[in-house]
Amino acid sequence: MYRNDAAPKDADTRSAVNPLAATLDLLGDRLTLALLGHAFVSGTTRFTRWLELTGAPSSVLADRLNALTEAGVLVRSPQSAGSDRHDYLLTELGHATWPILVCVWGWQREWTPEGAWQPDLVHTPCGHRGPALVRCGTCLAPVTAHETDIDMDAEAVWTVTSGARRRSKRGPARGATDEDIQFNAVMEALGDRWSGAITGLALAGTRRFARFRSALDISPTTLTDRLGRLCDAQILERPDDSGREYRLTHRGRALFGVFVFLIRWSVLAFPQAPSPLRVRHPTCGNLLIPELQCRGCDGPVDRTSARIDPITPPPRSAVTDPRP
Repeated sequence: MYRNDAAPKDADTRSAVNPLAATLDLLGDRLTLALLGHAFVSGTTRFTRWLELTGAPSSVLADRLNALTEAGVLVRSPQSAGSDRHDYLLTELGHATWPILVCVWGWQREWTPEGAWQPDLVHTPCGHRGPALVRCGTCLAPVTAHETDIDMDAEAVWTVTSGARRRSKRGPARGATDEDIQFNAVMEALGDRWSGAITGLALAGTRRFARFRSALDISPTTLTDRLGRLCDAQILERPDDSGREYRLTHRGRALFGVFVFLIRWSVLAFPQAPSPLRVRHPTCGNLLIPELQCRGCDGPVDRTSARIDPITPPPRSAVTDPRP
């Protein structure tokens, strides 16, 4: 069982935690994803190395590392006996974020101009390179948003917006490297608590403006702004000119893997708290426990059977959009 040592010890308090809200607050952050990405790709464990790779201000970097440590994703380990310097090591719960990162990279490889320069997933048993599929861990059938049903607890979903104030994600840290900027595109769907909630509700089948508003208890002005941003990012689209209905684009539906693994991680991190979104696989009738599947050999893909190869991007001026 996964454990979140930083979660409230009082049972009544813990049961009041909205796991999806807490997960979006913690992991829906550009710098946080960059830190975890460097931990998986290059084995980074030291503050000074993350500082060099991300270009983030030291105070901001310390804040993110402290948040990940308090959440039980990282654990501090003295670099040597008696040293006041620490390595930050991934815990079991930290390792459980691996498929989220893999799905983010896979989505950006397929749906963003700079996608060819995202880290490359390699399935060691067969040597296949490229994004993996999502499958049901019970019946092993590949699944997409079309092959699942999402149960929504409307009373709980709105509390996605009621936790700690989200940090700003409007741009990369000054001096940030290309490796950190790779998360810009997905931040349109995850990097703002409202946008993350709206994208999740859209994947659950919500389309009407009024339904988004009632589920989120959001002001019309704020909802209009976030829906507009998601349309500009080509995650949502308006099928007519009324502006009252919004549907996921193919690009938006491709975020399915990111969200089901975020939901799965929230269940692991907060096992005693009810989740506001539950994904079901009608084919086998079970709640979806997502796994990754290799597109080459159909075998399971996890961090023990696959590796992530970093790719050095070309100069920014050389990156062009391969799509018409």
